[in-house]
This record gives sequence, structure tokens and C-alpha cells, in this order.
Amino acid sequence: MSEQDIEPVKRSKREWRDRLEPERYDILFRDRTERAFTSPLNDEKRAGVYICAACHLPLFSSESKFDSGTGWPSFFEPLPGRIGTRRDFKLLMPRTEYHCIRCGGHQGHVFDDGPEPTGQRWCNNGLALKFVPEDETPPSLRG
Repeated sequence: MSEQDIEPVKRSKREWRDRLEPERYDILFRDRTERAFTSPLNDEKRAGVYICAACHLPLFSSESKFDSGTGWPSFFEPLPGRIGTRRDFKLLMPRTEYHCIRCGGHQGHVFDDGPEPTGQRWCNNGLALKFVPEDETPPSLRG
């Protein structure tokens, strides 16, 4: 699936709230952050793909995952064309927030302190993702 093939999902926040668990909704559509070291995905080591918990768009490959020691699942790069970014000043200092390009769900923040080859750390809320092991079929995209 190329970036040109990704059709945006047009749902209201209320519709997403009705489809998601409250904790996932708060992170994805109210830009909240889960507590560090609470996500089982932080310790996930199997091969597979990480998909948006709201719309199921694949966002990261397990090949780009690394242990950042921060307490959140971290990746050195997203899958091409799957992420949008914007500046975030919520903590007064500017940060780069990123979100699923399909549904707009907040995923986390990207920092320039990651490993090679990109030097980036895409620090993700575990509840904003679902993991699909390599030997399983990902769920259909959800609209």
C-alpha cells in the first residue's frame, strides 16, 4: 500500500470514542500519554508489524524497534508514508508530535537521540498500537 492509496478516515471523536476502550481513546484522540513501563509492547521481541489501534494501518515494522530504556515502545523509523507530524508546545519546549496519517490518532513524539541508521527515536504510546506477529494476518483496515 503506497501513501497515495491511503484514504483518510473521516470519523468524529465521538464515533472513535464509541469504538475504542477509554484508555486508547484518551491517548489517540485526546493526545494523552500512558505511564512509562506500563505497555506489554515495550518488551515485545517477536517479528511482526505494529498497527494503529484505531484504524489498523500498519505504522512500524519490528525490524525498526529498539529498547530505548524510556519505558515506551521505540522505533528508529516508521513505515514510509504512514505518519504525519506537527509541532507540539504542550510542555513549553517545542517537540514533534506524530500521528497516524489515516485516522489522525496521536501516537507519540519523535526525538533525535535514536540509533543508526536514522538517529531518530519514534517514542510511541503502547496503547496507540497493536502488535501483529509475522505469522498472523493483520486485521482489515477499520474505518
